[in-house]
Formats: sequence, structure tokens, C-alpha cells
Amino acid sequence: MHGGGGGERRTATAPPAAAWPVAMTADVVVSRRVAAPADLVWHVLTDWAGQGAWMPLTTVRVVGPGDGREVGARLDAWTGMGRAGFLDTMVVTAWEPPRRCEVLHTGRLVRGPGVFAVRPLGPGACEVTWEERLELPFGAAGRAGWPLVRPLVRFGLGVALRRFARFAERR
Repeated sequence: MHGGGGGERRTATAPPAAAWPVAMTADVVVSRRVAAPADLVWHVLTDWAGQGAWMPLTTVRVVGPGDGREVGARLDAWTGMGRAGFLDTMVVTAWEPPRRCEVLHTGRLVRGPGVFAVRPLGPGACEVTWEERLELPFGAAGRAGWPLVRPLVRFGLGVALRRFARFAERR
């Protein structure tokens, strides 16, 4: 199934709770107004291979099936420079074009659900919201360090979303 048709809704279930160790979660949400039609913004936002044009230091590729615009699609995102960085593996768990895509981060460092949502604000504008519910790594050290790391994570997502808005507005 390819995205683009309105009203499609597909969902998948997450792995059983027993497959994930109990961890503290932390939410990060950023939103940005984009001066472009919601349908166009959706298409650009979910062009996984194209995300490197606006997501700093990140390369995304679809590892199957299809073009990644369907429930069950698997994505690999490498964030870093050269060999210094980390792999963020994801599975698309909900696909509701042109409004909402949910993924489940399944990697060693980044785990938990993430959401891209597009809300139309009129014929030539929309709001994009990026939500992450992260399972904090590194046990007690991760929980203790989160208050210091959270502003950096939020800043990074905000930078990416600002870059995305400029990128999408030029399309």
C-alpha cells in the first residue's frame, strides 16, 4: 500500500510488553507551522530517504517492505558523522495519510514510540508536530541525566523541524 490516498488508516501492534525491560519514559514534543499545503508537507515528511536534507547528521533508509509508506515498513536511521554515531531502527506501526505516522524505535539506544502529525491550518499552511516517548537508556544514570539531556534533545528536534519547514516551503 502506498500513501497519498486520504483516509487510509493502518495500524500494527507493538512487541509484547515482556519483550521490553521496564524503563522510565520521557516525552519530547515539538511543533512548527509550515507555510505549505498539508498534503505536500505529509509527502515530504514521510519521504524517509529524503530526510537527510533537513534532519541534521542523519541518513534514513527503508529496509523493507516497499517504500516505507505502510504499516510494517522497517527503517534504519544513522545519526552521526562517519563511524561515530548510532543506528536508530524503527518499524512503522500506524499509517494514516496525510495526517499521522507512528513508528516504534527498536534500537539499542533509542526505544519507544514516535509520531509525526500534520494538521491543516488552511489551504496553504499546516502545523507539524513531532512527538517522541523515549525509553531512557543506561538505567539510573539515564534517569539522573535526563534533566540535562532533555533540553538538548528538544533543541535538536526543534532545529530539525525548523529546517524541515524551510525545506518543505521551497517545494
